[in-house]
Amino acid sequence: MAREFSHDAEQHRYSLRVDGALVSAVDYVANEDTISFTHTFTDPKRRGQGLAGEIVTFAIDDVEATTNYRVVPMCWYVGQWFDRHPERSGLLTR
Repeated sequence: MAREFSHDAEQHRYSLRVDGALVSAVDYVANEDTISFTHTFTDPKRRGQGLAGEIVTFAIDDVEATTNYRVVPMCWYVGQWFDRHPERSGLLTR
């Protein structure tokens, strides 16, 4: 299975495709100094495989590596991701 991670800045979305099919995505809104993750989606047929965790990890890694944004986890899943990764809590803001 070929996994492809991407960031579409115009659509404000990070995506994960497996064998060309969109399986998970996380949407966001960026402001002056914050990025608010607003929605995480996983294809219902593919849930329970850790795909949402993979795309959120990719998104957070990208934000940390390429921006100075502070993260606002508006989506419950992104909030839970930070609960499971307290070592990344330094990126959070209100």
